[in-house]
Amino acid sequence: MAVLLGVDIGTSGTKTLAINEKGEILAEATSTYPCAHPKPLWSEQNPEDWWNATVATIRAVVKKAKLKATDVKGIGLSGQMHGSVFLDKKMQVIRPALLWNDQRTAAECDEIESRAGGRKKLIQMVANPALTGFTAPKILWLRNHEPKNFAKLDKVLLPKDDVRRRLTGELATDVSDASGMLLLDVKKRNWSKTLLSKLELDESLLAKCYESEEVTGKLTPEVAKLLGLSTDCVVVGGAGDCAANALGTGVVKTGSLSTSIGTSGIMFVHSDEMQFDPAGRLHTFCHAVHGKWHMMGVSLTGGGALQWFTQQVFHGLFKGKTSPFQQLADEAAQVPYGSEGLFFLPYLAGERTPHADPNARGSFVGLTLKHTRGHLTRSIMEGVTYAMRDSLTIIRDLGVPVNEIRASGGGSKNPLWRQIQADVFGQDVVTINAEQGPAFGVALLAAVGAGFYKNIEEACAATIRVVSKTPQNKKAAAYYDKGFPLYQQLYRSLKKDFEAIAALDS
Repeated sequence: MAVLLGVDIGTSGTKTLAINEKGEILAEATSTYPCAHPKPLWSEQNPEDWWNATVATIRAVVKKAKLKATDVKGIGLSGQMHGSVFLDKKMQVIRPALLWNDQRTAAECDEIESRAGGRKKLIQMVANPALTGFTAPKILWLRNHEPKNFAKLDKVLLPKDDVRRRLTGELATDVSDASGMLLLDVKKRNWSKTLLSKLELDESLLAKCYESEEVTGKLTPEVAKLLGLSTDCVVVGGAGDCAANALGTGVVKTGSLSTSIGTSGIMFVHSDEMQFDPAGRLHTFCHAVHGKWHMMGVSLTGGGALQWFTQQVFHGLFKGKTSPFQQLADEAAQVPYGSEGLFFLPYLAGERTPHADPNARGSFVGLTLKHTRGHLTRSIMEGVTYAMRDSLTIIRDLGVPVNEIRASGGGSKNPLWRQIQADVFGQDVVTINAEQGPAFGVALLAAVGAGFYKNIEEACAATIRVVSKTPQNKKAAAYYDKGFPLYQQLYRSLKKDFEAIAALDS
């Protein structure tokens, strides 16, 4: 039996999935870890936690599926994008990693645009503007604020690539994940020597770039023994979690778009040719499909908003067998669409698309004595989906075809949230048979790298199919069409107040 593993190093935990070459799931395991917030809008993690979780989950699926060492032919890695692992010459971690939702680098983003000769020239170089979540501003932050640590710096790796280093001993990344560092020439699919020079950063800081299905190394003897695997097991380039999720939902051809509501909210559309938003509101990155690209909008707080609401506001108050989230969702399902005039701005960690505003704050607007907990919950779901419609609107305005919307992530598992997506987007939403998202996507990449498929398109066609459709409710869609411009106006009305709050808080 040939087995492939997909390992997804996420923000809240790591998930490992074992599949056979037909895409059938044999076992899965998850291990969680904390996220530190030393200051408001700062977000850090200890890379050692990722490694420990990777080891624990791989060993768990090997045990659950009763695998022999030689059964596992390949491993694909997915990971939270943009995070910065700073390593010294001895490959020791210098300080905790700054994550994708860390907002401390606003000044460094200004510095990057200035050094590049302006925002337009920067977008021409790397297809994207400088955003606080990206990796390049984090490197400059280290140089500007922790010069002693910067003096020790020898390599900067992304989260999944630090795990790769420990699996194989190789320093490598893939083009989809590297695109989010703001240092890649996205069109040429390699590091931008021009921008690196302007930022006075040496290319030697960065790992070698591979296409996502290419083999980057094999397990070292020590790690193979630790995991119960063989040194013949290959590790492929893998993908950033957004591109990996797109593979896991079969978004590998023109006209396909995936929505993913996990910690963040993602709108991801495939593109055969490189095209970018001249205003820099959408990201243009290399896809995990060889030689292809994608455009993506990101709302920094997607399902994380509901997680915050459940854990911070109602922690310990729910009892019974039903999960707190399900109890809240059941209450929200009793509330009419539109939450009776209650709006929620889901900017709990600032916002990326389309505002690129680290000072944005979460807000309930329109509260009355009539509103209940169910109204609050539903308005959170609607607010997150409105935020994702911001991205979808830009995609449509740029003329990118959207023939099918595939929903994934935690938001796709709840029927109410699926319906809200169909109604807010004004288009039917489908789900597919594979619910494991990024882990499944990179397991398929491992299947390609190990020789079971000639390319990822063939692997997806053989293993992924649509299993359900949620039609839009025409009346609800008409209501949301009227509510969406008001939702957008609320941000514009509060933008200067958000800035004042941030200044006061600092």
